[in-house]
Amino acid sequence: MAKKHRPPPEAPTRERVLAALEKAGHAVHPRDLARMLNVAPDDKAELRRILRELEHDGVLGKSGRRKVASASALPATGVMEIIDRDGDGELLGRMRGETGLYGPTIRLAPGEARGRQGEPAIGVGDRVLARIEKEEDDGAVARVIKRLGQSAHRILGVFHADKRGGGRIEPADRKARHDLIVLSEHQNGARDGDLVFAELASGARAHGPKRGIIKEIVGQQDDPRAASILAIHTHGVPMGFSEDEERQARFAKEPTLGKRTDLRQLPLVTIDPHDARDHDDAVFAQADDDPKNKGGWRVWVAIADVSAYVTPGSPLDHGALKRGNSTYFPDRVAPMLPEKLSADLCSLMDNVDRACLAVEMVFNAQGRKIAHRFTRGLMRSAATLSYEQAQGAIDGAPDEATGPLLDTVLKPLWSAYACVKQGREARAPLEIDAPEHKIIFDAKGRVAGVKRRERFDAHKLIEEFMIQANVCAAETLEQRRTPLLYRVHDQPSEMKVAALQDFLPTVGLSWAKGQVVTAARFNRILAHAAETEHAEIVNEVILRTQAQAIYSPENIGHFGLNLTHYAHFTSPIRRYADLIVHRALIKALKLGPDGQTEEEAARLDEIGEHITMCERRSMAAERDATSRYIASFLADRVGAVFDGKISGVTRFGLFIRLEDSQADGLAPISTLGPERWIHDEKTHALVGEQSGARYQLGMSVAARLEEATPVSGGLLFRVLTDPLPPAPGWRRTRPSRQTVRDVRSFRKKRR
Repeated sequence: MAKKHRPPPEAPTRERVLAALEKAGHAVHPRDLARMLNVAPDDKAELRRILRELEHDGVLGKSGRRKVASASALPATGVMEIIDRDGDGELLGRMRGETGLYGPTIRLAPGEARGRQGEPAIGVGDRVLARIEKEEDDGAVARVIKRLGQSAHRILGVFHADKRGGGRIEPADRKARHDLIVLSEHQNGARDGDLVFAELASGARAHGPKRGIIKEIVGQQDDPRAASILAIHTHGVPMGFSEDEERQARFAKEPTLGKRTDLRQLPLVTIDPHDARDHDDAVFAQADDDPKNKGGWRVWVAIADVSAYVTPGSPLDHGALKRGNSTYFPDRVAPMLPEKLSADLCSLMDNVDRACLAVEMVFNAQGRKIAHRFTRGLMRSAATLSYEQAQGAIDGAPDEATGPLLDTVLKPLWSAYACVKQGREARAPLEIDAPEHKIIFDAKGRVAGVKRRERFDAHKLIEEFMIQANVCAAETLEQRRTPLLYRVHDQPSEMKVAALQDFLPTVGLSWAKGQVVTAARFNRILAHAAETEHAEIVNEVILRTQAQAIYSPENIGHFGLNLTHYAHFTSPIRRYADLIVHRALIKALKLGPDGQTEEEAARLDEIGEHITMCERRSMAAERDATSRYIASFLADRVGAVFDGKISGVTRFGLFIRLEDSQADGLAPISTLGPERWIHDEKTHALVGEQSGARYQLGMSVAARLEEATPVSGGLLFRVLTDPLPPAPGWRRTRPSRQTVRDVRSFRKKRR
């Protein structure tokens, strides 16, 4: 009988991949897809790249455990979970099935996020029953049929009591358009100014004000920490610890040497923000005395051994996984671990023995890492320093703490960093300028101002040493074939790069088509823009072009850092991902019985998705709290005029960012003038249909504050600056009769 010959392998293409998924009609694992397409082993990396690109472009998405499905397989209606917002503030969602989220990211159609009268607007984390409508460009939008889940019925806001009894609830969601009426019998002990949760009363009228029943009092509006309280409850950030967690932490014991390596002779130091309460990393450097590595350096990075206390399957482990990470608000922290651990036993305080997992790294004279080794040790920090202290000592102003360490510890650290920095510059990671700002509070806890955080070489030193330690962790676990969670950052999608190509000529720059997309190419654009008035807008657009980093057991590298192997290892007190990597190292290197379990290794995909969600939840909560604090700071300055820049352009208006406070607010499109304004996505501008005048991203404007709502963090502005003139080549179209009437009416009102 003649033996069947398998056809020769074919290279994967977008067209072949989409055709195969359409034919399958269901979700397929990439391994099975490669078999269907007869892909050669050497081409599997290209197949993975095509799948990532298609997912970024919204053409397909993941379903269940790493399976992929065509977007055409989307149901006509189904349950959707709102997962994020895009750069223009539009809500994005994915369908939810029995095995989790699946399919591409879908945008809610304009106006769909607005809640019905008396109900809060739809936000990130909500679930809705949605109808999916295909668009002409093969994309899709979602229209809300019904809200689902607890968030559809629970409304967070401030109760304003009425003298005759009862009152009203002002919703904390800035998109909610109406207050909720509360009868006296539904007040349930709430007093004026209380932060409350309420539910809609049954049998509410179809028209007119909605009524609510107060179910829970969570704080007071005049509490200096009200903004954080609102953000915590709005986003569902877990707070507090169970009795079992507290008990496990309470009975945790001080570390002993045992089988650990004794590192107490190394003068390791911690360098952190001046107000840090937990210290999970310490560093030390010395010149390499190996004659074969002249000019080289040895750098130690020691990390708190949280895995010694938070053991797999324990109450502390379950709680830490639920939280995913610590959440840092301007005035407080929602910690991942109880204070007994985070601020005591796991914190690398000076002159106290602490358990650690450490890595010694060897760099050559050109700053390239040539070797590393991990050990589980016992250390004793020589000093707890702030960034300002360490930098001050290097700059010639040592104090009592840094003076004795200047020559033996700090100067070697800076010399080692100068060496390692050469390797960083050769690697050329993405250099986007994303300045951070800090809210300043007075003695009573009220906002006194906002200032830009200073960034010293001390910050960059610690950052680069932590990056190198993270690389070592990923490389070691790969070499030992131990499952791990990578920190991965995909390259920008073709769609976003194409949008950038369309935008750059509007500011006198260009992006040559057909070239490989690299971090270095973005850096060249940023360098050219830095010498022009468009530096800020180009920085903003390039930032929006980037994908979001996630945690995944599948390694695709880190585009922004330009690294092929990267995992989070250096912050286990505040990130569960790092704890997972610690356990994997303990297992791989046989450093103890409390390493990674088979059950944990089998769930890495699920854990990665969960902690990525937790990270984004925390980021949204932190942004909301900051917005509310700034709104309360500006509440008594309504009517004032500020210098600002257009930080976002949408079909419904302009987002304005103030220069001094970095406050963000909206200038609705209705306030820009009588003509119709068209959203030009390519140039990130609103363009007058008849005049061609433009309001463009990054444009400097004077803006008058019209409204500030501390409870929601909402700010409304009116732009006082005239728009830019028409772009070259713009052609005027004949105005409609209605437009002519609108213009005449607007001019008459102004007179």
